[in-house]
Amino acid sequence: MKEYIGIDVGGTKCAVLKGNESGISERISFATTDLDTTLNMIFDAVSRLMPAECIGVSCGGPLDERRGVIMSPPNLPGWDDVALIDMLRERFSVPAYLCNDANACALAEWRFGAGQGCDDMIFLTFGTGLGAGLILDGRLYVGKSGMAGEAGHIRLAPNGPVGYGKAGSFEGFCSGGGIAALGRSYAEDALARGESVAWCENEEEILKITTKKLAEYAKRGDPDALKIFDTSAERLGEGLSVLIDILNPERIVIGSVYARCEELFARRLNEVLRREALAQSLSVCTVLPAALGEQIGDYAALTVAIEGERLWRK
Repeated sequence: MKEYIGIDVGGTKCAVLKGNESGISERISFATTDLDTTLNMIFDAVSRLMPAECIGVSCGGPLDERRGVIMSPPNLPGWDDVALIDMLRERFSVPAYLCNDANACALAEWRFGAGQGCDDMIFLTFGTGLGAGLILDGRLYVGKSGMAGEAGHIRLAPNGPVGYGKAGSFEGFCSGGGIAALGRSYAEDALARGESVAWCENEEEILKITTKKLAEYAKRGDPDALKIFDTSAERLGEGLSVLIDILNPERIVIGSVYARCEELFARRLNEVLRREALAQSLSVCTVLPAALGEQIGDYAALTVAIEGERLWRK
């Protein structure tokens, strides 16, 4: 069985791993520091895991994926126009490919996780932001300039939490940062009325509100926290309805916050989908939590290596 190497480049840590179409067999991880130190650690880890048929790299954008260049991601200061793929090809004499992390995670869930066995799948990150990856007719769809799937930029309301630089956006309502912002706004309004909520008793606590804290209270049945998740679920249903009507997918797989808190979204989400989406399209679509959990970054990088040639074939 062919062996592959994946490299997951993150803002705080990197992982280099080896595996095949059955899964991951070896893994080396280390902190992300300055550019030169981190690159040397990546190259050293790859050397230790070689030989392999191909190398895949998953990294947050912006990227020029076809040229294999990392272009100043906000979470990687100093990584300005880094031609990582050329470096890997020259050093190790094997094919290497680069993919943004949302698309790579979509590939991973499609091949190894909740998307197995289907040809048409949408993956939503639902983490710090809302990124998306599209698997259409059994292939990753990236669009003319590699920007396909930026669902987080869709405006769902005239006003609301800011996400992707836009108030009331899909990302504003359906992301970890967006839910925390909804909670802070809710608490601020309650305190202004002379009321308090269990998870924020005074103004000093407003900035300490997190999605994790809200989820803990919502799962205990706190009515105020449940209202926050109902708001996010309502907008999630509206956003998914647009995607279902346009793309007619077989599956929508949602990660991070949704995967950890599915029970807080499901009832309202399904109500909105039945109200908003075309019935014929909804009838063939299943919404599922991502299955790979904390391993999704590792599998994303590995899947880029496995799918690399097919991914960028013109």
